[in-house]
Amino acid sequence: MLTANNTMRITQIVNVHSESPSVKTYTFLDKLCSVARPGQFLMLWIPGIDEIPLSIMDATNGLVSVSVKVVGDATRHLHSFEAGATIGIRGPFGKGFTESQGRVLLVGGGTGIAPLMFLAKQLRTKTEHLAFVEGAKTKEELLFVNELGGMCQEKNLITTTEDGTAGLQCLVTQPLASLLEKEHFDMIYTCGPEIMVKKIFEITEHHKLPLEASLERLMRCGIGLCGSCMIGKYRVCRDGPVFTTDQLREVKDELGISKIGFDGSRIPI
Repeated sequence: MLTANNTMRITQIVNVHSESPSVKTYTFLDKLCSVARPGQFLMLWIPGIDEIPLSIMDATNGLVSVSVKVVGDATRHLHSFEAGATIGIRGPFGKGFTESQGRVLLVGGGTGIAPLMFLAKQLRTKTEHLAFVEGAKTKEELLFVNELGGMCQEKNLITTTEDGTAGLQCLVTQPLASLLEKEHFDMIYTCGPEIMVKKIFEITEHHKLPLEASLERLMRCGIGLCGSCMIGKYRVCRDGPVFTTDQLREVKDELGISKIGFDGSRIPI
């Protein structure tokens, strides 16, 4: 399946910025990915090591940015790269978020904030009201707080940490439930750990609100051939990674419960 998007392009990192002790943002030149939509992803090749899927955090004027957390050998190796290092890129792939107007709420956890940041930049001048709930384990791991506060105004930004070092001491889903009891939203978007996404899906279902959720699964090919990212009848890399409420209902028996592992067997999340 050799298309322009699926052809490997060799490029160089032009900037590296540390966001937290475990997350760095890499910016590089790539014409095709620079016109990506929020919610789409790319495959980044680390020469001699591996190729990994990454959500696009920003894309404009030929430049593309991704935020990467150290979670294994490949990302640890990438974190050793500095500006000028060579990488390979395929993409953009997948289905992104649809843009909504009216009153919009974004809910993110961990590096799931990255594609939501991209979306927030697109929505900030188009929506009637933009609010954000962000969660992390600690204050140090809260990402893009200043940027988000500027886009949706600080009064509309709620932060949570599991250890209580910043914001509310709770999971990100707790203030969400309270917020939806008090305010109406026309659309909710989310990205983060799948167990978090499942809980948010359950909360929005209770309130009968539309949701678009970006899911993370094991992706090897990025184009729907290998089947490693299956959830129900869907291939996350091609049918997602963004899924609607109706689609999430179809896969709710797997959502946040199990996934396909590296050896092809189904494992618990």
